[in-house]
Amino acid sequence: MKDKALLFINGDAPKSLPDLNNYGLIACTDGAFHYLKRMGFPMDRLDFISGDFDSHSGSDENIYDEKFIHTPDQNQTDFYKALDIILERGVNKVDIFGGSGGEQDHFLGNLTVAYAFKDRMELKFYDEYSEYYFIPKNFKVEGVQNKMISLYPFPVAENIVTKGLNWPLENENLSIISRIGTRNFAVEDEVVIGYEKGDLLIFIGTDYL
Repeated sequence: MKDKALLFINGDAPKSLPDLNNYGLIACTDGAFHYLKRMGFPMDRLDFISGDFDSHSGSDENIYDEKFIHTPDQNQTDFYKALDIILERGVNKVDIFGGSGGEQDHFLGNLTVAYAFKDRMELKFYDEYSEYYFIPKNFKVEGVQNKMISLYPFPVAENIVTKGLNWPLENENLSIISRIGTRNFAVEDEVVIGYEKGDLLIFIGTDYL
């Protein structure tokens, strides 16, 4: 899977790691570098460590110097700049760990960054509770029976139709300021979602029943 990247950013450290052999590129921001070290992550597997280094001195006993990419632009977050580097290296599918937890303004900022890249990259966040990502206007996911499914408009999504959820939507609208679609669950193995306007995040959680 050389066309797929793994990126660690500075939220909560993952409880476990995915199979690193599934990725052609592996990277982290400078803040995530700390928790990867504590976890005993094989640092030689990192292709680069990027950031403004406000969370790190920029060197680690001179062992990993060649892997550091200094990105001092304060107009963008370390997450945004790491995605730019990955995209420049020709990879547009990225699994992201460390996107949630910690300070919640960082979590909201990470969603905003993902929104900025959603038409250029396929981004999926993972944490101990769920996986979550922006979905296209016509979307299908399999293997989700009994899993929690939340739909979150960003900021609105219109004329939503779903199949396979316990509480289906039939040409309904969701809005961040009035009605969101959280804490639903899948009653079928396959869930199908369609909508006409706006943008929609899906959160797929652990088994609900």
